[in-house]
Amino acid sequence: MCAIALVVSALGLRVEAQTPQALLQQYGQANGLQSTITMPRGKRTIVRGGMLQRADSLRVKADSAAMVRFFADADSIFLAEFAADSMALREVRTDDLKTLDSIAMAEVLLEGVQRDTTQKFFHKGWFMSDSMGLSRVSWMSAIVPGYGQIYNKEYWKLPIVYGTLAGSLALFINENNTYKPLKRQYEAITDISMTRTPELDALQTQMIRSNTRRQVYLGMTIASYVYAISDAVINYSTNEVSSVKKATTLACVCPGAGQIYNQSYWKVPFVIGGFATLGYCIDWNNRGFQRFKKAYSILADYEKHPENYPNGPTDEFRGRYSSNFMKNLRNNYRRNRDLCIILTAGLYVLQIVDAHVDAHLRDYDISDDLTMNIEPMIDYTYLPAEGNHSPVIGFNVGINF
Repeated sequence: MCAIALVVSALGLRVEAQTPQALLQQYGQANGLQSTITMPRGKRTIVRGGMLQRADSLRVKADSAAMVRFFADADSIFLAEFAADSMALREVRTDDLKTLDSIAMAEVLLEGVQRDTTQKFFHKGWFMSDSMGLSRVSWMSAIVPGYGQIYNKEYWKLPIVYGTLAGSLALFINENNTYKPLKRQYEAITDISMTRTPELDALQTQMIRSNTRRQVYLGMTIASYVYAISDAVINYSTNEVSSVKKATTLACVCPGAGQIYNQSYWKVPFVIGGFATLGYCIDWNNRGFQRFKKAYSILADYEKHPENYPNGPTDEFRGRYSSNFMKNLRNNYRRNRDLCIILTAGLYVLQIVDAHVDAHLRDYDISDDLTMNIEPMIDYTYLPAEGNHSPVIGFNVGINF
């Protein structure tokens, strides 16, 4: 509208603006509607008789028809004026139109910039985003080791993460390939006879050593993997994250890490010791389960097909125990193993809850400040029977704990 006004003023066109009241009065004078089409009463309007006259229904209908014709004529006048303005704009020079378009575009851009000044600009994407939360960074680090270091822009840690992880994993795979043939050879000998021989003892010793190295390399691989995730959580600082969320996330990644983050170091031996004990119990019961499972399967097959065993059963105990006894031992070891697994899961959840609660209560005042304050108190109580207020004297007791 401002641009149109400038163009019209530049062309020297004269537009006389009339108010709607003036248009109504002119149209009413021309059509004899002075009694109906009037403005609201002013301060000097006098209503004779104290009451307004009721309008005639026929007259109201006629007035309504006149009003419809009036607004139709007014619309045609406004359309004619708009057409005139359009014709005037067509006569504007090309360079003037370019100037007007530039001004309008500048106003649009300025409005967009002002609207976006309060917004923060983030780099958005499914793999990398400036506003990514701690939970998502942790999950991405679990799927892609080293992602957290890239997100935190600590690129110098990538050789350490990938070097230790790839090296320990390669050693584990190599030692596992050495252990499996030894285990198959040992099982092939013990399936025929459990008689101890120097060759069997040497093979068992070699198998145990290979299995020990394999477990050490597996532990190194897991430790490198857990370190990559934990380091990403600890050094996460893109968004404001509370210490409670960091402690809980670390406890989920590695048992005991949440207690270390909360500086509750005296709890770490209990957590690590509990997991180590339960892990040993799981391994012990699993080995017993596998041992008696194998003995029971041999005895069960011997009872069904004794002709296949001319020298008697070839199990570890040489038939000294019945198959039902072996079955009961097998079930007991399996039950104990499953129970230890459930306890391990419970301990895992418990240490997460402990880290979460401890982080919440880290700033809680647990001092020995136990005080009690007694102060005199005077109040007034209204007594309806007497119609006045009666004073009440007592004490206020305040206890801080």
